[in-house]
Amino acid sequence: MITSLRGKLIKKSPTEISVEVNNVGYLVFISISTFENLPSINSEVFIYTYLVVREDAHLLFGFISEEEREMFKLLITVSGIGPKIAQTILSGSKPNEIQHFISIGDISALTSTPGIGRKTAERLVVELKDKMLKLNFGTSATITSPSIRNEAINALISLGYNKSKSESIVIKILSENKNSEMTIENLLKLSLQQTAKDKS
Repeated sequence: MITSLRGKLIKKSPTEISVEVNNVGYLVFISISTFENLPSINSEVFIYTYLVVREDAHLLFGFISEEEREMFKLLITVSGIGPKIAQTILSGSKPNEIQHFISIGDISALTSTPGIGRKTAERLVVELKDKMLKLNFGTSATITSPSIRNEAINALISLGYNKSKSESIVIKILSENKNSEMTIENLLKLSLQQTAKDKS
């Protein structure tokens, strides 16, 4: 079992990276949260990994923290949640946020993730609630409501930015201000400032 990789970061995108270790290249699938914390191309990178074995392929998934990997492993135990959907969930929320949403049975927060319908969200709560209550994923960090996050993304889209860019900017701002209380006004203001920086 490959549990981690340390090597040169050859390529990176919001969904996958290529890491060279001892002249061997590894394709690793990642979440946007992990992508936002990666170093620049050709720098050394350390990443936690989890190998998913299927009949037709062996897929390696990467995580910036052990907490993210543990949450991934829990998510894929739920019926209807495959590795790619688990990564999508982790792209939209931090491990401690997911733990909080499942622990209190916040269905609306869970269904804000693309690909997660009400029935799947209910299964997440039923199958993982007890396990989540036993975890410690640094719950001292401020948890931003998914509705605020989605409202900021939709506001950027209405201003002419594409969905992918809008999601990336908002997630970046939330990641950089994870210990600050975020209102929709503050989040949108910082997001617009970031778009201005990107253009300059």
